[in-house]
Amino acid sequence: MLIPIRDENPTSRTAWVTLAIIAVNVVVFLLWQPTFKSEAAQQIFFFCHAEIPWETTHQTSLAEGGAEAVSAIRDLHVSRSQAAGLQGVLERECRGKSWWQSIFVAMFLHGGWLHIGGNMLYMWIFGNNVEDRIGRIKFMIFYFISGIAAAALQTATSPNSVIPSLGASGAIAGVLGAYLVMFPRRRVLSIVPIIFFFSLIALPAIVVLGFWFVLQFFSGATTLAQHVTGGVAYFAHIGGFLTGVVAALLFFPKEWRRPEPERLIW
Repeated sequence: MLIPIRDENPTSRTAWVTLAIIAVNVVVFLLWQPTFKSEAAQQIFFFCHAEIPWETTHQTSLAEGGAEAVSAIRDLHVSRSQAAGLQGVLERECRGKSWWQSIFVAMFLHGGWLHIGGNMLYMWIFGNNVEDRIGRIKFMIFYFISGIAAAALQTATSPNSVIPSLGASGAIAGVLGAYLVMFPRRRVLSIVPIIFFFSLIALPAIVVLGFWFVLQFFSGATTLAQHVTGGVAYFAHIGGFLTGVVAALLFFPKEWRRPEPERLIW
């Protein structure tokens, strides 16, 4: 597993949109999510605010889905009485939940410290350069479109899942895809495990991000073959990344065809 630390790719201006997205994610994680409360409280919060594939495909919430929702909740391997009990809790706690608004809200929710830490690290390393290259307004629109596409593919692969889907990784994957197209030769300083040791190695972005995508693809294929619906949303990563690649190729041709300056030396 490669862990990027920083890239050899200076920007010409401050990436305010990237910084704002990181700041909102951190504020939501620390001040809005019940991060410091019990696991049960966090799970209910995610059911109330995160995107749930079943809700998207049925265009209603689990709280208002009636017997059909109870049946779907039973896929969590709980009894009918437990499923009905959970739906009762959701009816009290999740009133007025909008299935389509949750797609956007979920982009700012995270399941733990490692989850948000990893996502924000990737966002800062790669997001500032893409924003610098295409401009702030375009970058903001592109970011949310990538997040929507990521949620769409994840939902398409598990349309009846009632497991909350959350995190900025789908939208950030779009940023990674665009970075790969625009800066394939830029060096990325990464932590590389070598047997029992770790080494810092500067690798081209096409190697770092290409390895990341291949890992997501095969992990996603494995979960699909095993009919696993929980855990990491690999298909959200795949959908976001492919959206970033296609968007960069089709809509930002001047940006990725721009000649690269000579490589910097660390």
